[in-house]
Amino acid sequence: MRVFICFVVWTLLQGCYSFKGIAIPPDVKTFVVQDFTFDAGVLTAPGDLNQRFAEAVRTKIRNESRLILNENNPDIEFSGSIRGFTVMQEALQAGNTVALNRLTIAVNVEFKNNKDEKKNWNKTFSFFRTFDSTQDFLSIQDVLIREIFDQLTENVFNEAFTGW
Repeated sequence: MRVFICFVVWTLLQGCYSFKGIAIPPDVKTFVVQDFTFDAGVLTAPGDLNQRFAEAVRTKIRNESRLILNENNPDIEFSGSIRGFTVMQEALQAGNTVALNRLTIAVNVEFKNNKDEKKNWNKTFSFFRTFDSTQDFLSIQDVLIREIFDQLTENVFNEAFTGW
């Protein structure tokens, strides 16, 4: 019985499915994430925002899948651009003051599957974080960006690796 249980566990780990709900076919072994471009046209965004996002996607895939980074002839490719970086006022109070601000980041991601082109897609993802309007934006900007990137990379990862 122990041998059977070990066999079942080994089969699950070696096959297409994982316990996280992702499904990557066994013949897909490598990936690449190209540096994203910056197309938001906003001067207030950090100059390296596009590279930081690309690195966040690389790290997510390396840490949460069995795929190996390979820049030469990868099985799947990610590319895209930062399409938006906006800070807007939210939650007006009496006296025309603002209680909260919202940072929104939008990214356009192109997913190319070199093993099965029917799986290719091009989608825009966006996410936001609100913050107290009394806080200095520049002092909390990196934390907000990291939190937004955590959600955006989760969304991109799930879109790419679920439903195969």
